[in-house]
Amino acid sequence: MIDNLDYPVQLIQPDGARVCRPEYDRLIANLDRDDYLSLYRDLVISRRIDTTAVTLQRQGEIGLWAPLLGQEAAQVGSARALEPDDFAFTSYREHAVAYCRGVPPHALTVLWRGCAHSAWDPEEFNVTNPAIVVGSQGLHATGYALGAHLDGAEIATIAYFGDGATSQGDIAEALGFAASFRAGVVFFCQNNQWAISEPVSLQSRTPISHRADGYGIPSYRVDGNDVLAVLAVTRKALAHAREGSGPTFIEAITCRMGPHTTSDDPSRYRSDTDMAQWRARDPIERMRLFLTSRGLLDDKVATEIDSAADEVASVLRRNTIGFPDPPPSALFDHVYTGPHPLIDHERAQHQEYLASFDNQEVVS
Repeated sequence: MIDNLDYPVQLIQPDGARVCRPEYDRLIANLDRDDYLSLYRDLVISRRIDTTAVTLQRQGEIGLWAPLLGQEAAQVGSARALEPDDFAFTSYREHAVAYCRGVPPHALTVLWRGCAHSAWDPEEFNVTNPAIVVGSQGLHATGYALGAHLDGAEIATIAYFGDGATSQGDIAEALGFAASFRAGVVFFCQNNQWAISEPVSLQSRTPISHRADGYGIPSYRVDGNDVLAVLAVTRKALAHAREGSGPTFIEAITCRMGPHTTSDDPSRYRSDTDMAQWRARDPIERMRLFLTSRGLLDDKVATEIDSAADEVASVLRRNTIGFPDPPPSALFDHVYTGPHPLIDHERAQHQEYLASFDNQEVVS
């Protein structure tokens, strides 16, 4: 079952005009003015969190950051489709997903400042901490979904990854397991056009969603810069998972407008011309045009949302800079769920090593 494989699902055009797609319109028919404005607010605040974090990295306040610029609609639309009991398994770029799941903005930077091994309790927000091992989250999401099914829980999981991760064995294995055991997992690929410095055309000669067909998994291609289309398609896929019908693969066509991480220089492998067409498809401007044309967003509300984003950015910056440095012994915390003799021995050795410096004479 392949749905509209070669032409992405789209509900809002880049100029803000609404596209009539009855099979998807019904999936978002319950949205009212407050819902539309809430989606727009999440888009604006997510971008502000991201640009603030990039600035903090450039100023030496955090060590690294993976910008999401341009991918806000793919993340907000999919995250807002989740139910509270669903579980999201992310890579290292899904800052908007974490924000939409309720993670405090300032918690998003603590890991990247080097002040903690993990930033939040995944069970509190039903979203994982950033996964640095590319593609591993696909297996984690599949395993969690299988376990939930065995426990009789009617929940879904969603695994976020980029187009580059589809070249990893972990994603292939996850697709195989999910298909064979009908796991209630949604594989959400953000095709942002670049796997670090290599274009998607080099990674796959056909649309990435074609790969799901080989596993017998239904797939969708959606305009990843259209928050309404992403919301509708993800709602459909999650419902499919919750009812016990198995996995779904979503390819959200979007673009990473910034660097892969703040250590990357995208000008070395792509031109400004390459980005021009994507700037015209900006997900936030598209939603703004849509809302304005329908009389749902005026200058007063837009200013209020911008002010809210300013406040989030201010708190994020203040709290990030104020994170206390952890003690060296924190290195051994939370390695296991309980005490472990090996960790206790290593902790004692490390403390003895640190103490040895206290007894050294200062040589001038």
